[in-house]
Amino acid sequence: MAHYVKLADEIIAEIRRESKLHGRSVAGQLAHWVRIGRTMERSKAFDCKRIRDVLEGTLSPDALAPVEQYVWFDQFTANMIAPGEQEKAFYAKRRKLGRGVGMSKSGELVYETNVADDAG
Repeated sequence: MAHYVKLADEIIAEIRRESKLHGRSVAGQLAHWVRIGRTMERSKAFDCKRIRDVLEGTLSPDALAPVEQYVWFDQFTANMIAPGEQEKAFYAKRRKLGRGVGMSKSGELVYETNVADDAG
């Protein structure tokens, strides 16, 4: 039975690149990375709770081992890029009012009056 997961274009491109490099299908590459991630999370040398503590601000990133710092930074960066609830509400209001909600690659104001309110 097929299952569908929505992933960012950049992630799909990276999966495709790595799958070709290692001779795996796209699904095989994704499954491989899932197994690696699960193994890391279960490893005694890798403490997910410490990473969570740093993300919550109760522990300094300097307290993490190098591999933990890498994972923390990756998650921190993803969290900083993702819009928060206030930002989503701000752009939802702009959409309803028919105002610009971003910039195109060519630098023009983008209007998305027909986009669902919960979109980025």
